[in-house]
Amino acid sequence: MGKIIAIANQKGGVGKTTTTINLAASLAMEGKRVLIVDADPQANATSGYGIDPRSISSSIYECLVDNYPVRGTEVSTCVDNLKLVGSRIDLAGAELELISKPDRERVLYHLLNDIRNDYDFILIDCSPSLGLITVNALTAANSVIIPVQAEYFALEGISKLLNTIRIIKSKLNPSLEIEGFLLTMYDARLRLANQIYEELKTHFGDMVFNTVIPRNIKLSEAPSHGLPAILYDPESRGATSHVMLAKEIISKNK
Repeated sequence: MGKIIAIANQKGGVGKTTTTINLAASLAMEGKRVLIVDADPQANATSGYGIDPRSISSSIYECLVDNYPVRGTEVSTCVDNLKLVGSRIDLAGAELELISKPDRERVLYHLLNDIRNDYDFILIDCSPSLGLITVNALTAANSVIIPVQAEYFALEGISKLLNTIRIIKSKLNPSLEIEGFLLTMYDARLRLANQIYEELKTHFGDMVFNTVIPRNIKLSEAPSHGLPAILYDPESRGATSHVMLAKEIISKNK
């Protein structure tokens, strides 16, 4: 049965989508069957694979609001073993449309439960908010990866997210775990970046991934070519760090 991992942080610009795109590709390159669910109305995980959100006939919006099955909504990507359920700007309105649904926090859980045996890993790219769609993602997930930017305000807001996770554990998804805190945009030359890593380790210990994701121009360039970094420039530090992260997650989940 596949493991569902939400990639979440209500702070924007911390590398959630970059992590989703590149971790998914790296897991697939390691021979795992992977699905990305783009649960962000900005649809960056969709366009980051070179897929025009306007070109897909059905998206996660139709699944959530109109009860389309996920199986059949997936589209193939440029990476073998990796499929994607795309997003469109319509998803921004789904929060309001879900409010009147019965069991509204578990809509995504039921959708993904039907296809979880088709995949080894299902990664959900969450929007930078703690709204109903992110609550759906955390209720559907087995675990959550929390990207943390190696900058001064990075640790602000983590307590709010952890509080949301605690509430979801107590009311909706008792088995939700933290897969790990992932330090992103890391520059080893900066004392501040090292301080933040040490602070994370002090607070969260083994829950912090050993792998850190460096600041890397190839990671920034790759989505404009519709490719993950591992296909755009396999030798780049951005690509190799995500391969290390994938291996760390696979060994953790043996």
